[in-house]
Amino acid sequence: MAISNRLGRLRSVIDTEGHTSEADEHSREEHIADAVARGMQGGVVATLIMTAFRLPLLRSLPPSANFWSQYVAGGDPADHRIAGLGLHLLYGVSSGAVFGALFSLYTAGRSIEPEQRGLVWGAVYGMVLSAFGVQVVLQELLDIRLEADELALFHAGHLVYGLALGAWVGSRTEGVEDPEREYEYDDGN
Repeated sequence: MAISNRLGRLRSVIDTEGHTSEADEHSREEHIADAVARGMQGGVVATLIMTAFRLPLLRSLPPSANFWSQYVAGGDPADHRIAGLGLHLLYGVSSGAVFGALFSLYTAGRSIEPEQRGLVWGAVYGMVLSAFGVQVVLQELLDIRLEADELALFHAGHLVYGLALGAWVGSRTEGVEDPEREYEYDDGN
């Protein structure tokens, strides 16, 4: 019983550590819903940035066109460029929503600025997505084996995605109501 009381007190400290009075006014469900919305927005932005990064380097569309042709419509992946890009955007938005929810639930390290947490955890998240993409989507589902240089660029693209997503979500975690106040420099600019 004493252990459960201590865990309960520790949980309440963790739940409130670093929260502002403004954040405390919202229910946990509202907080998570807002975080998921920020993650979805960030997912759109990060997917566009990732796609812009990878297109000139790999000179090919994301492998989601391969997925579309193999599991949905048949035919050649080149025939499904728009569907492939749409599916890639859907993956990015969905992954962004998951990141937003996870980021809002993460309470350790609240003393670190949310932008910094966003960059660190976004980079980690991007690399986890990349490893999942290679091992499960490319190799298992699509039977695609990337050459070493393609693999490096695949991982770099997901790192860019994670950094962009983390920066977006982190920069919108605090100061959402008044972004001018949040990013005011020492001289008032």
